[in-house]
Amino acid sequence: MSETRTPLLEVKDLKQHFPITSGALLKRQVGAIRAVDGISFSVYPGETLGIVGESGCGKSTTVRSISQLYKPTSGSVVFNGVDLTTADYKTMLLARRDMQMIFQDPYASLDPRMTVRSIIAEPLVIYNNRHLLETPLSVMEIEKQVEELMERVGLNKAFKNRYPHEFSGGQRQRIGIARALALNPKIILADEPVSALDVSIQSQILNLLDDLQKEFGLTYIFIAHDLAVIQHISTRVAVMYLGKIVEISNAVKLYDNPLHPYTTALLSAAPIPDPKVERERQRIILTGDVPSPDKERNGCYFYDRCPKKMPWCSCHLPPMFEMEADHQVACWLYDKQDYSKITMEQAQADAAKKANT
Repeated sequence: MSETRTPLLEVKDLKQHFPITSGALLKRQVGAIRAVDGISFSVYPGETLGIVGESGCGKSTTVRSISQLYKPTSGSVVFNGVDLTTADYKTMLLARRDMQMIFQDPYASLDPRMTVRSIIAEPLVIYNNRHLLETPLSVMEIEKQVEELMERVGLNKAFKNRYPHEFSGGQRQRIGIARALALNPKIILADEPVSALDVSIQSQILNLLDDLQKEFGLTYIFIAHDLAVIQHISTRVAVMYLGKIVEISNAVKLYDNPLHPYTTALLSAAPIPDPKVERERQRIILTGDVPSPDKERNGCYFYDRCPKKMPWCSCHLPPMFEMEADHQVACWLYDKQDYSKITMEQAQADAAKKANT
């Protein structure tokens, strides 16, 4: 179904490398942290793409690169037909009107010196002053919109002159959501918006985001490391490991039939409410630690910790294999050719031959 629609957002071979420098004065680059190392995906209007993975895998860097808060090292980010990586200043401003972010920490993402009214009104004021709104707004119209937004996210409009420190964590996140909605965006990039909140408050925020999506026809990219949260809110799910997407699928298919060994290990670690199922299921314990992201790899990024690794995987990077409609996985286990009998020497010789040609 997704193939017949036009993507709202297309990310192609996106890379975000942060330089490692040496020297007090010259700051010579001696390496790079490969936070995001060549990922591609599409997001369609009205859906929620969940991105999941352990801490440090590049989830937050991905959404910050998409919004151009970080200038990508390479690749393209085509939003609504415009490549943001090459867009000029005015085009970028217009694109950001339709692309807003909800940040992870509601304590750090709000200016403590501004009232709630000023925080929510700020994007309206900025775009109104620059004549970038479709309809210019008066001061009274901006005030009315602020009050409507506060009520829509569950905040009492009588509190509009209060400061962020006078609110709880859940209320602060609602302020951040109201600010993100101010310009009536098409897509919202939610960077772990519930991870800093209590469990009971998390469900309220998730239900609010779900209601807002239905009401305004919003599209979400939702970042989380909590598999239950991703399962609750996502239409499709992308699994990231060490800056790479290793599996992307319809949410139901992914949770019912995970294919990549890393996805299987992640799901096996998630608790299940049924005590009988929890006792009987097999846990997959990954050995070793996540490798450093400053090293360039020729093979599979998950090779060091994979319980099903083959010599071939060590020096050949797997492409995305299309297993069925809307389910892709980057693993040599799903290629038509059987690599299990190939020795390490044969695999290395084949990789060297390809590198020379």
